[in-house]
Amino acid sequence: MHTVRRPNRGPSAAAENRAALIAAAREVFAGAGYNAPLSMVARAAGVGQGSLYRHFPDRVSLALAVFEDAVADLEALAAEPGATLADVLDLITEQTIASTAFIDMVSVPPMDPDPRLIQVRDRVAKLLAGALPEARRAGRVREDLAPDDLVLAVGMLAGVLAKTPAPDRRETAERVWTLLRRGLEA
Repeated sequence: MHTVRRPNRGPSAAAENRAALIAAAREVFAGAGYNAPLSMVARAAGVGQGSLYRHFPDRVSLALAVFEDAVADLEALAAEPGATLADVLDLITEQTIASTAFIDMVSVPPMDPDPRLIQVRDRVAKLLAGALPEARRAGRVREDLAPDDLVLAVGMLAGVLAKTPAPDRRETAERVWTLLRRGLEA
């Protein structure tokens, strides 16, 4: 990651600064995790911290902007005719391999009850819930499996991948899902 030096163009650069902050945060969160210092994001975007906080008053606001596309991609896939729970979990896994920060945010630890994060978590849980009936009918998952169980499983995956070097994440994700499926499948 490198710092981009740009001259201060004032308010006329607001949209460009916002886009640079989102791109930088995506990179920083992917590499250093959701709790990476926001000063790293500002430096990577080539803006001052004041600009960062004008656009995003807190970490959650920035994270929501960064990961909205990921949630929208999941919702679009889940809405496709014929999309299965496995398809949705595969996309979540790909997103987690790319950035464990997304799942850190969506898992919403009980100590961080920010309603905005809970809303995103609920969106993901809802799309998982929507895919569950077909998976149950097909006998691919246990009858008592709940959407929260799936969110927990994905959070467990993210916890492991967050401590795994990026080049090893795909293989590790496959191993984690092999183990988790034993508890999820019928």
